[in-house]
Amino acid sequence: MLGTESKERYLKAFEQARPNGRAPGWFENLREEGISSFQALGFPTTRNEEWKYTNIEPVTSQSFIQVGGDAANADPGDLLARSFVDKDSLYLTFINGVYAPKHSHVESLPNGIRVRSLAEAVRDDDPAVAADLGHYAEHRRHAFTALNTAFMIDGAAVEIASGCRLVEPIQLVFVSMAGSQPMVSHPRILIIGGAGSEARIVESYIGSESGNYFCNAVTELVGGADSLLEHYRLQQEGLAGFHVGTLAAKLARGCHLTAHSVSLSGALLRNNVHIVLDGEGAECVLNGLYIADGKQHVDNFTEIEHAKPHGTSLELYKGILSGNAHGVFNGKIVVHKDAQKTDARQTNKNLLLSPDAVVNTKPQLEIYADDVKCSHGSTIGQLDPDAMFYLRSRGLGVDEARSLLSFAFASDVVGKIKIDALRLRLDGYLAVKFRRDKIAIGAS
Repeated sequence: MLGTESKERYLKAFEQARPNGRAPGWFENLREEGISSFQALGFPTTRNEEWKYTNIEPVTSQSFIQVGGDAANADPGDLLARSFVDKDSLYLTFINGVYAPKHSHVESLPNGIRVRSLAEAVRDDDPAVAADLGHYAEHRRHAFTALNTAFMIDGAAVEIASGCRLVEPIQLVFVSMAGSQPMVSHPRILIIGGAGSEARIVESYIGSESGNYFCNAVTELVGGADSLLEHYRLQQEGLAGFHVGTLAAKLARGCHLTAHSVSLSGALLRNNVHIVLDGEGAECVLNGLYIADGKQHVDNFTEIEHAKPHGTSLELYKGILSGNAHGVFNGKIVVHKDAQKTDARQTNKNLLLSPDAVVNTKPQLEIYADDVKCSHGSTIGQLDPDAMFYLRSRGLGVDEARSLLSFAFASDVVGKIKIDALRLRLDGYLAVKFRRDKIAIGAS
């Protein structure tokens, strides 16, 4: 009943803000498709296998409002200072889902590189955006993607032309600033990498420490033939912040995508990743790190589809949980009938630092081809007592030894980040966090 009431609130909000004809017809039709899909799907419950361990009632029980264009006039200075943004490099800031140019740093870009707000791209009726937006994130199957599609008003459009290579990272910063009422934003990001292109895109999500808000973000990524793309998603949501994020990518022949997910804070976080290797020889690497304490809940759902031969995927997700935190990992690899010579490996490792922390892990393989190399595995455990004894015998205290081992556990993922400035900032953050919050001491 509660879920039905929440659904009706969103349907009513859409009717009140129904498209008014000022946007191109294809965009208005896409939003209409989104609300129709959401009406048919409704919110998922724990009876849905993909949401079995995540109860979204804390999100659906609240009445959120979507802030309009005035959001861009707010000052996110304190929040930006907490983020991992490199202020000397290119970055676009979005406040409550709306582009804030005065808080952005956009330099002249090389020919063939376009980075701008999605609202601007839609107003210009950009043919590349019209051709790809809404074609990869499955709004007909997933309720939160449908909701984002229905209510998207802004976000980022990144276009890298064929053969263009940009070494400097493109930083997209999404700031949620809670107000007197619970606030919702639906950022939409479209990344188009042309054939033979190269780029690094960093999405950062950061929110107010006080006040309730909900960020429902969707990213669609198109990797052209032989392109080399790196995608980073960093979450530093507030203590009362809810976040559902979706990354949907389609990779052409010879495309190589590396996608990093780092979840550091937030009341309830859900990360959906769906990668389709749709060209022969396509490759993807997924690296994930999630850290939770207190009563935080972090859920990672990943799906990699091998649709063509000679595809390669490598996935490593690691979690560190303490207090009463709850972690979920559900990873699926699907190898289709025609995807012969597939090489797919998936690993999930979890470190529990208190007796009340819980993790549910479910790696899965669905293989319909007969000439493949596939493996998966998961572990759940505590700190290695032999390693603890070794460090203690070298003069370290209990807390120091546990902190050092936990930092090393996390560094296995952080060390794979290729942007030096970002990796160093994350290392510093984790070192301070383990000491300050005593995540690593395992105190119950």
